[in-house]
Amino acid sequence: MNRNLQYLFLCITLLCLGIGGAAAQVSHVSTVNPLTGAPYEKVYDYDFVDEKPRFPGGDRGLFNFINETREYPYEAYHNKVEGRVFCTFIINPDGRVSDISIVRGASNDQLNREAVRVISVMPKWEAGKINHKAVPVRCYLPIAFML
Repeated sequence: MNRNLQYLFLCITLLCLGIGGAAAQVSHVSTVNPLTGAPYEKVYDYDFVDEKPRFPGGDRGLFNFINETREYPYEAYHNKVEGRVFCTFIINPDGRVSDISIVRGASNDQLNREAVRVISVMPKWEAGKINHKAVPVRCYLPIAFML
């Protein structure tokens, strides 16, 4: 039952993120392209690219990856601490994940660290595109920790 609720929440979140506008919205960030070492001038928001970044295996693959990779911190599990960690990260033009940060964390720092760890070990994604050109895209993802 718990996994079904997590899957439903993830699907609803991803569907909401998929509703976009017509013009590209750009975030100006001080981040570095991991391939060239040059700073990015623009990072596009998820809702405003022609082709959204795609996890290998799609939404179901992402859900399965999170559930297989996430390890409930022992102390938090023992103390029955639950929470949801909202993270943001950039999918680079080569598909790699970078610049992971927490937008809104759980009350327990162990859960926050585990959410960042899960995102940091993700495999390469299919890059987001504008006019058939791969661009860096900022994505948002909640990681739930429910008993």
